[in-house]
Amino acid sequence: MLLPEKHIRLSESIIGFGSFVLKSLDKPKSIDSIWSEFENVRNSDEYPAYQSFDNLILTIDFLYTIGLLELHNDGRLQKCA
Repeated sequence: MLLPEKHIRLSESIIGFGSFVLKSLDKPKSIDSIWSEFENVRNSDEYPAYQSFDNLILTIDFLYTIGLLELHNDGRLQKCA
């Protein structure tokens, strides 16, 4: 689900997952690095919702589409300034 609703928490939405992705991009990283970071905090107090790898790809697509991410030639992602 893209947006949170009555029965979907923010952390379960693509927009909520986007906040995790943006927070983890303190330096340019690969998709695998972002996923590894997420697996370390999955189901903890830091990020209390399940997200699949497919949702990570959808989240990255969404953030790129709205201009919050840029892609380096080597495939790493970086936050736009």
